[in-house]
Amino acid sequence: MRTAEDGYPRGVSVTELGLPGLRAASVARHDPARPDDPRLIDRFGRVATDLRVSLTDRCNLRCTYCMPAEGLDWTPKDELLTDDEIVRLVGIAVRQLGINEVRFTGGEPLLRKGLESVLHQVSELDPRPEISLTTNGIGLARRAEALKAAGVNRLNVSLDTLRPDRFATITRRSRLSDVLDGMAAARAAGLNPVKVNTVLLRGVNDDEAPALLRYCLEEGYQLRFIEQMPLDAQHGWQRSEMITASEILASLRREFILTPDPAERGGAPAERWLVHAGPSSGAPGHASGAPGRGPVVGLGPVLGTVGVIGSVTRPFCGACDRTRLTADGQLRSCLFARGETDLRALLRGGASDEEIADTWRGTMWAKAAGHGIDDPGFLQPDRPMSAIGG
Repeated sequence: MRTAEDGYPRGVSVTELGLPGLRAASVARHDPARPDDPRLIDRFGRVATDLRVSLTDRCNLRCTYCMPAEGLDWTPKDELLTDDEIVRLVGIAVRQLGINEVRFTGGEPLLRKGLESVLHQVSELDPRPEISLTTNGIGLARRAEALKAAGVNRLNVSLDTLRPDRFATITRRSRLSDVLDGMAAARAAGLNPVKVNTVLLRGVNDDEAPALLRYCLEEGYQLRFIEQMPLDAQHGWQRSEMITASEILASLRREFILTPDPAERGGAPAERWLVHAGPSSGAPGHASGAPGRGPVVGLGPVLGTVGVIGSVTRPFCGACDRTRLTADGQLRSCLFARGETDLRALLRGGASDEEIADTWRGTMWAKAAGHGIDDPGFLQPDRPMSAIGG
């Protein structure tokens, strides 16, 4: 392994580099080369233990990097999984496939009728998985306690700015205070840690990284910056317009000292950094704490942590442990997969739990080495993020 100046490890395997991506999924449901292993293993030695479940493709915000102002053509209700179908699929994943973490996403999952009932039923599975929820925070203030009672362990809340005018520009809605109130309510309800997901947009909010970090440190939230990914409905993503992980770190280091978090990262998408109060001598930003440089002398106390998810420039495909289920029952082996496996059809066609589990295993066995964004033949998924689930 080699180390870059910004502290990121340089991998050499195709999965660590995120190459090559496949243009379409190739589901090997009965590949004789697959070991007799009940878990969701793939050909590159990865094991999926984290299930992302989208509950709806609908959203009450219109973020510019996600969807057009007029919204999208939402999935008809009869094509969405029912509550019972969701619980059955999650149960198969937990009991038969080794899933131990379930995150409910959207669209906006708080728009799903019956949400608390689904959460409660999943929380009663044996073994019980860790349950989390990703939300934009609209309506969270009045439902935080109910979500906790239903079995949610922690929350991720999207927040790209602390300025009301910018929030309205990015989301096309004037709801910043609702989001901030929702985060505070989640913290008070014990849904900790409250994680904050931030996307920086060039020329819009890219000057706010230090301010957002200060705010989260003061409020006890865990901030994670996410590189903007090619998952917008408009297919207008441009790599040159994306704020990279290196740029994010450079911005933070103008005001903070960052050192790598020594805790094992595992399959976590975020590279974590310890945030220090400042050195006893020397200018902030002069001590990067990059691995291999030795200890940084004169650091102040650790104020908290910050994460950077470099999905595009620092892909973590080699350690990916996720499998995804869309709101209409389509199984995806990767966020950027070009193909899907229809579990809804199996459910409604009378398939047994074991038949569904075998199909799930086959889909994950055929998972590509990486998302392939840097591959010249990369094709953006037809579905946008709101339809796939975060």
